[in-house]
Amino acid sequence: MCGENQSSVSEFLLLGLFWKPQQQQLLFVLFLSMYLATVLGNLLIILAISTDSRLHTPMYFFLSSLSFVDVCFSSTTVSRMLVNHIIGSQTISFSGCLTQMYIFIVFSDMDNFLLAVMAYDRFVAVCYPLHYTSKITHQLCALLITGSWGIANVNALLHTLLMARLSFSADNRISHFFCDVAALLKLSCSDTHLNEMVINTEGVLIMIAPFVCILVSYICITSAVLRVPSAKGKWKAFSTCGSHLAVVSLFYGTIIAVYFNPSSSHSAEKDTITTVMYTVVTPMLNPFIYSLRNKDMKEALRKLISKETGFIQRKHQQV
Repeated sequence: MCGENQSSVSEFLLLGLFWKPQQQQLLFVLFLSMYLATVLGNLLIILAISTDSRLHTPMYFFLSSLSFVDVCFSSTTVSRMLVNHIIGSQTISFSGCLTQMYIFIVFSDMDNFLLAVMAYDRFVAVCYPLHYTSKITHQLCALLITGSWGIANVNALLHTLLMARLSFSADNRISHFFCDVAALLKLSCSDTHLNEMVINTEGVLIMIAPFVCILVSYICITSAVLRVPSAKGKWKAFSTCGSHLAVVSLFYGTIIAVYFNPSSSHSAEKDTITTVMYTVVTPMLNPFIYSLRNKDMKEALRKLISKETGFIQRKHQQV
């Protein structure tokens, strides 16, 4: 039960990852490096796609959207943790915590939806190559992206409003590096039955529906590829899906490791470290996975870097 003064909690303490003083500097440098790599890698992907006319196709439009979401997704959690470490403060206001939770839910949902949309795009490309341009139109791309943003924001708003009605105990320490829904519910001294019911119904649906879409798409893709007579044709078909499949495996694999293990095997420290995988490591690795496995992307990145290098050299010559 909440005491008289316990419902007016104005701020929380984010214990984060820096729980051992001797590890603080090392972890700070590590996470700063990963964050900078995430931002730089994904921005390069966006710039390469926007400047190369050959990449102005639905597949790369979805990829640039994923890169944008990954930058925002990582910035929502990691940047706050890094800033807190620099200023030597672990506090976050109640409103700031709810805002961070809202933004985190939006971008995590968008990651789910975009991976499903990209799987559908690959399904049409492999199974109906002759009808690809008529099926995956600019209007459909815009509709899929707009609809994803709309659903993600409505879902985030629902969870945020349900969280805002709760009261919290005097122990305002969050054993995490950001304001996660589950971590906040543990601190509440109100009845959280409605919040948990929404998470276990609507929340699970938001997570499972895109995953099922991805699974069905790849079952159909695999079936279509196996019917291709030549080994070269099979390899070409699978190669168009390899990068996306690697990202899907990494993203959902880490989420399953966090949320679908027996509760007896969970600990605050273990869950926090595992969460780092899909909030920090996955967004960082996505640009490398797509650029290293995609000839068109590697060529676009090479041209972009050569162009920027030439521009800098001309500037130096003028000086």
